[in-house]
Amino acid sequence: MYFCDVLLRALSILAVGIPVATALFFYEWSNGASSSLILLLTVAEVSLFASVYVIYRNKMILSHLHDRILDAQEGTLSTLDDSLSSDSLTNNLINDYNNMIANLRAMFATVEECQNRVVNERNKMDALYGSMPGALLAVDDNLLVININPQAEELFKSPQEQLLGKMLFDLLNLKIEHRDALRDAFLYKQPVKNYVINTKIADAELYISINIAFHSKHEANVDAVITLQDITDYQRLLDSVYSREKLVAMGQLAAGIAHELNTPLGNILGYSQLISSPKIDDEKRARYVGFVIEETRRCSRIVSDLLSYARRDSCNSENCDVNNLVRDLVDTFITCRLKYQGTDIHLVLSESLPQVVIPCGELDIALSNLLLNALHELEGRENGKITITTRAVGMRHVEVSVSDNGPGIAVENRRRIFEPFFSTKEAGDGTGLGLSISHAMLNRRGADLKLDGEYSEGARFIMTMRGAVENE
Repeated sequence: MYFCDVLLRALSILAVGIPVATALFFYEWSNGASSSLILLLTVAEVSLFASVYVIYRNKMILSHLHDRILDAQEGTLSTLDDSLSSDSLTNNLINDYNNMIANLRAMFATVEECQNRVVNERNKMDALYGSMPGALLAVDDNLLVININPQAEELFKSPQEQLLGKMLFDLLNLKIEHRDALRDAFLYKQPVKNYVINTKIADAELYISINIAFHSKHEANVDAVITLQDITDYQRLLDSVYSREKLVAMGQLAAGIAHELNTPLGNILGYSQLISSPKIDDEKRARYVGFVIEETRRCSRIVSDLLSYARRDSCNSENCDVNNLVRDLVDTFITCRLKYQGTDIHLVLSESLPQVVIPCGELDIALSNLLLNALHELEGRENGKITITTRAVGMRHVEVSVSDNGPGIAVENRRRIFEPFFSTKEAGDGTGLGLSISHAMLNRRGADLKLDGEYSEGARFIMTMRGAVENE
């Protein structure tokens, strides 16, 4: 269109200019004018034509440029055809415009890519917030809610419009101690992990686990993210399990007391039968009476120690002489039980042992259980032998080992021997509580009871206990 317009204008100029130039030529020639003047007039006319042509061509280029600028304002970035111009000035203008359009395209492409990334990240965050198992609240430094997730609407039974802008403590009906604890956390920008509160939300009494994370500890106006997890069902399950565990513990305590009392009561019965025999002299009778008295005291001590263990009372400072305890205990077993079973018991006691930091009653229970288990394994076997060894380990520990030459413990049962109520004995011969109670009591005192897995001549249990120093 613009090219046709310029062409018509140029033809009109030629149509007028050529006759005028021809008339002037003949006029000057008829008047005897020189050829130089005629040539000068012709050149001037041609120059005038050329100037008009250039003006119209530049106008055409500027018109194209104006249209492209209007298109750019509408969002369409189009370049100019560089063949429209033949001079350097307009050619540079076209090139600069085209370069600007190319740069704008690249910039807009970068902006669009950034926008797409922002949208994708926002969608990811929305999906993440929506998939969280708990409610999420974003609060500013004034504890005003500025953002939530769908789970928060479900927890508080309110739409987003009613939750945004609310004060955090207005949403959570907190007790004074909980309010103070959370206020201090916000004041000192201290993160909170799994802080459990009991509160009432939307007319429902709930247990809520609160986690608070701060964006920064060093800025004055810091936003925080709070997650609220409804653990009401979990808490009720814990309460139920706790109640059941108390019942189980009571049953275990009763079974444990019965198990531990069985040995001294059997000894009392045996000594009483010996005392009632008319064939013994007064010296033996007095000795057996002493055993009965000691075993009765042992029964009382066992009950007291087991009750203290069940109540988890604080550890006392009682120490025990291991060698003396071993001798007294073995003397009782030899007199009453080993006498009829035919099992030998051998003592290898290291002298100058420090006392151990454990009550004698609890150590008595552990040693008695180990001896009873060894006697049970050796019952009916010829040349049965039990060895009790004591020795110092390092500077501060004492080791007591009880070994026998019986069949040993099967590999598949070794990992379960300290479980409550696990027993390899026949029904009625054992409760499966002896090793369990012994292991738990020693562990509570910082001692250790383990099975020696490398011992191949039977079974060997090793107790390691902390020795007492002089200033303890």
